[in-house]
Amino acid sequence: MFDRGVVVDWVCFERAFLKKYFPESVRHAQEVEFMRLQQGGMSVTEYAMRFEHLARFYTQAVSEA
Repeated sequence: MFDRGVVVDWVCFERAFLKKYFPESVRHAQEVEFMRLQQGGMSVTEYAMRFEHLARFYTQAVSEA
C-alpha cells in the first residue's frame, strides 16, 4: 500500500483502509440507516448505541464532501 519509511497520517491511512476493506455500498447503506433511524421499540440506551455506531459512517461522508 505504501513504501517503507514513508510517514502516513491518520486521514490518509483511514481513507485507504476504508476504500479497500469497507465498500462504498456498505457505507451508503449505513448512512441511509442513520438518516432513517427511529427509536421504535429500542430502549434509550440501545438507541443511543445504534445512533453513535451509525453516526461514524455519516460523519465520514460529510468530511469527504
